[in-house]
Amino acid sequence: MSILLPTSTAGSLPKPSWLAEPETIWSAWRLEGEALIEGKQDALLVWLQEQQQAGIDIVSDGEQTRQHFVTTFIEHLDGVDFEKRETVKIRDRYDASVPTVVGAVSRQKSVFVEDAKFLRQHTKQPIKWALPGPMTMVDTLYDAHYKSREKLAWEFATILNQEARELEAAGVDIIQFDEPSFNVFFDEVNDWGIAALERAVEGLKCETAVHICYGYGIKANTDWKKTLGSEWRQYEEVFPKLQKSSLDIISLECQNSHVPIDLIELIRGKKVMIGAIDVATNTIETPEEVAATLRKALEFVDADKLYPSTNCGMAPLARSVAKGKLNALSAGAEIIRQELKA
Repeated sequence: MSILLPTSTAGSLPKPSWLAEPETIWSAWRLEGEALIEGKQDALLVWLQEQQQAGIDIVSDGEQTRQHFVTTFIEHLDGVDFEKRETVKIRDRYDASVPTVVGAVSRQKSVFVEDAKFLRQHTKQPIKWALPGPMTMVDTLYDAHYKSREKLAWEFATILNQEARELEAAGVDIIQFDEPSFNVFFDEVNDWGIAALERAVEGLKCETAVHICYGYGIKANTDWKKTLGSEWRQYEEVFPKLQKSSLDIISLECQNSHVPIDLIELIRGKKVMIGAIDVATNTIETPEEVAATLRKALEFVDADKLYPSTNCGMAPLARSVAKGKLNALSAGAEIIRQELKA
């Protein structure tokens, strides 16, 4: 990346109220048919403009064309029955009614490639596109077919690799895989989770990232965080193996968290996407607060490898709050750029 400290978002941005219920995940669409297709594209363009006006360097679709960061991808696959639902505990944290894997999973056609082409047509800036990671996909389903989390993850990894190669061909510069499950299932992550993720990025020439956070700012997640004590050391369990992986960028949560900043040393040599915006509060950070987080991170990552970002997606936030946070992220990064130049 030619620009120093290139900024981006970790994932979702709020849906406009005319497209879906705002400040909600899994919210139903308010449009249908051709109107829905146009509405999704309109929302994508709205947030492209908002990112550009805020000075965000690496732009995304803000996940405007999907209801949820995992299930929208899964619903386009064969072998998953969305009518046959079971209640499972998502990431050992909260119960959810989820679809069931009833047969061999496969992908008949691309899921997001047309959306990525649409975004590419409207900007010359670098584009980042998010996909769910194999382990997090497994953790969002009830498996009545493979009856093995590892086997299902490897099948998903192959499917994700197919999608990722087409996204790369459509002009995507960074493909990010969202793996919040990596902060929970440590033995599985090290036994097969990282290996499955490497299968998903196999053969890609664009940059690849894995985003590992402590979740959206919803009650189930904020309640869980309260149980983690004064230091959140989950990254310590998976960073050593990720440092040796083929992934280019590691994305983590920092702002207002209890993650010891020195854990970044465990991934020295990798590019690091630092969450410098807290998505679990409506309070908008000041540029100086963002800059303070970035200064701390620079003790453990070289400036040319630091990518300021948000902790997680901002779909549950009000649109005005998200816009304010994007502005703060950009302004905070600029403070540090000027300090580095000086």
